[in-house]
Amino acid sequence: MSGQYPNKIKSLPLYDGRFDAYKLEANGSDVLFASYPAGTSIPPHVHETDNHGVITRGELILTMNNNETRVKTGDWYHVPANVEHSARFEVDTDEVEFWFKENT
Repeated sequence: MSGQYPNKIKSLPLYDGRFDAYKLEANGSDVLFASYPAGTSIPPHVHETDNHGVITRGELILTMNNNETRVKTGDWYHVPANVEHSARFEVDTDEVEFWFKENT
């Protein structure tokens, strides 16, 4: 997995999902340090977590509620729980994403 993360982050367990990420588990939430090669596309899906993320390199193209938003380096985004969304990446992109469980 590529990405601009420090070795301490790279020593975390890998996330087993639709994209490559290092996963830090916390009480009531998970933190993912994700990297997406240019051309990556994540199809429409929903999840039970309330997600907040920040792009640390590149750009996320997020589609939610029939609206497309470009989230650039340094920008934060929010995907509420149980809301269908999709993502694509035209350039190599890294992000830190916080997945909060509904009861937190």
